[in-house]
Amino acid sequence: MTNPVPSADSSISVSADLKTEARAENLPQVLGLLESVLDQTSCSLKVRMQLEVAVEEIFINIASYAYEPDTGSVGISIRIEEDPPAVLIRFADSGMPYDPLAKEDPDVTLPASERRIGGLGIFIVKKSMDEMTYRYENGQNILTLRKLF
Repeated sequence: MTNPVPSADSSISVSADLKTEARAENLPQVLGLLESVLDQTSCSLKVRMQLEVAVEEIFINIASYAYEPDTGSVGISIRIEEDPPAVLIRFADSGMPYDPLAKEDPDVTLPASERRIGGLGIFIVKKSMDEMTYRYENGQNILTLRKLF
């Protein structure tokens, strides 16, 4: 893990990176990184909570499915952009190619008993972020989240 430090890019005021094994027990380390970066911003409690839920959902999905049945690593980069103020979070893993944005959103108008299992977490992340992009490049899944604050 690198400590949050000013970036050479003047549009990015704070940045931090972490590469860790994609295992559920490493979630506190990932959330700690996010917290340490957000502590240096004027980010509202509402936005912080949305980011924490999103980071937890994405990290646990990678830990649970990307390397199944084995395990591998995930890189997480967090950047604070200044104009406009935003948090940019990038996840990169070498697991099975998977585009979570291509998955059809669940029909949330149906009663819970009639809905298909799965997909609700990604749906919540998609609805709470201002931007999400996915690409598969050089053998890596790269998912980027962007949230204005």
